[in-house]
Amino acid sequence: MKPKVNIIWLRRDLRLYDNAALYHALRSDQPVIPVFIFDRNILDKLEDKADRRVEFIHSALQEMQAELNKIASSLEVYYGSPREVYQSLLEKYTIGKVFTNHDYEPYALEREVIIEKLLQSHNASLHTYKDQVIFDKSEVTKDDGKPYTVFTPYANKWKAKLSEFYLKPYPTKKYFNNFYKQEAVSVPSIEAMGFQKTGQPCPSKQLADAVISHYAAKRNFPALENGTSRLGVHLRFGTISIRELALRAQKLNTTYLNELIWRDFYHMILWHFPKVGKGHSFKTAYEMIEWRNNEKEFHQWCDGMTGYPIVDAGMRELNATGYMHNRVRMITASFLTKHLLIDWRWGEAYFAQKLLDFDLAANNGGWQWASGSGCDAAPYFRVFNPTLQTEKFDKERKYVKKWVPESEGSSYPKPIVAHEAARKRVLEVYSKALKQ
Repeated sequence: MKPKVNIIWLRRDLRLYDNAALYHALRSDQPVIPVFIFDRNILDKLEDKADRRVEFIHSALQEMQAELNKIASSLEVYYGSPREVYQSLLEKYTIGKVFTNHDYEPYALEREVIIEKLLQSHNASLHTYKDQVIFDKSEVTKDDGKPYTVFTPYANKWKAKLSEFYLKPYPTKKYFNNFYKQEAVSVPSIEAMGFQKTGQPCPSKQLADAVISHYAAKRNFPALENGTSRLGVHLRFGTISIRELALRAQKLNTTYLNELIWRDFYHMILWHFPKVGKGHSFKTAYEMIEWRNNEKEFHQWCDGMTGYPIVDAGMRELNATGYMHNRVRMITASFLTKHLLIDWRWGEAYFAQKLLDFDLAANNGGWQWASGSGCDAAPYFRVFNPTLQTEKFDKERKYVKKWVPESEGSSYPKPIVAHEAARKRVLEVYSKALKQ
């Protein structure tokens, strides 16, 4: 007779503490098996077989497995398509309920529909919970119930709604006895899935209070070692709790809290306006822009060879580490879309390929902000001057010298385009498109 179980389907919530879906699963009517699927529908599209995100996930799963083994339980980790995996789970177990946390991305929503139908055909059900944001979907809206599309009023309403209730952790640990008891199930190796280990360390999830406290003063200076938290990858894959981080930010620094609100804002936009996650401009008029899309210039931008040191430093940092400082993300994105008149979608896709902390909602929101096509975007006539940005945020050129040591030598390329000429060109092209 097949064992009767419920499942916690882990996706972007790779932790056993303060996890909404896990809490509800452990308080349900059957023993709980934690399941993670290395989804081939996603992994097969990754060109870089030394993708550090796969390594990061693998490492997080091994940490969780070690904790579960201590209580005579185990993760079940699979490599395949979710439908095939659930088909095999349904053959192995009598599943009553599957618990999982909300995901707002188009593919994730399509995947849920497929799994829910399969479960229903076996008298099982899917239950989803809010976990990776503080407020989602329509929890923070205008008074008429419509979604905000401008950040500041959204943030004001968000802060007004915030109470201790929303930051309270889910006490999962006291229900750990409800995990299904079994011998440790082996986690597929990275190599077995066709990937390679890089051995490069990922940012730590330990965050000193001082980093949050001094965030407002230090966040714009890319040369500073601890100017930002570098927790993006941990938020992306849920190895830390957003509630725990927001509680600390609330106590220590409202500027840091604002960054977390931006994250909620972009997830809310993706939920209400799913077209943005499918390659469409938030502002329809921006679809009329005649991009130059010069492939040679795009590759020079990708490789950090534009002749603008701050831009090149950012791209080289990204290529080498999978990380780029947030101020420099704005500078490089503005440069691609405004100076080179290359479609923001090209840059969005490149960042999606390279960023350790790639998150569709935030990446799309950032790129559309830079190009002017997004909600609450920088106005189209705002064109960052890379030289002035360097003067302001890397005056001693420490960041530039670290990543572009040859920038003051004869071997460094001449600027790919003159700033004033590029600014004049983009204003003409945007103005023409937006008048149609």
